[in-house]
Amino acid sequence: MSNPIELSPSAMRIADVAQALVQNVGYNGFSFEHISQAVGMRKASIHHHFSTKVDLGVAVVQRYTREFEQALLQVRNASESAPTRLLAYADLFETTFKNNQHLCVCGMLGAESNSLDAALNTEVKRFFQTNLDWLSGVIQEGIARGSLRSQHDANTLAETLLSLLEGAMLVGRSVAAPIGPRRASEVFLAGIVC
Repeated sequence: MSNPIELSPSAMRIADVAQALVQNVGYNGFSFEHISQAVGMRKASIHHHFSTKVDLGVAVVQRYTREFEQALLQVRNASESAPTRLLAYADLFETTFKNNQHLCVCGMLGAESNSLDAALNTEVKRFFQTNLDWLSGVIQEGIARGSLRSQHDANTLAETLLSLLEGAMLVGRSVAAPIGPRRASEVFLAGIVC
């Protein structure tokens, strides 16, 4: 992993706009011109902070991953119950989706992975692996303590839940009354909670 960069206030504004654009139209759906218009800054000034769009994308994903890691730590510290932790995890996705049907930054980038630079794909994969590791740990603890049960191993359940949450957001954009990530996770958990 490349070292996360510290962002100045101007760079943070640029990254905020870039993140919102990724969540709404995807990485390939915007240019520095879109950012320039949104932040009221010349493109040359944006390039001063981020030499390339890839540099900007990497910074956005690194920041998003750090924020998600902090949220995972808060979820872990708030409860020792695996079912409660897993519902709180789903609520992270629910909160994002309820914000004008925004999608997960890395879910959007994952959909575009075949057209992304290797450095950006590396950061996206790191985000997903961080989530899968966290979920696997919570699920394994739940199975060991008897609050969860399944014929499937913790890694399989983790990947299934993450896929379900990302998919609930994506499908939710296209249906009139989406069930959303929280409800999708409740249905999933009903099958594994003791």
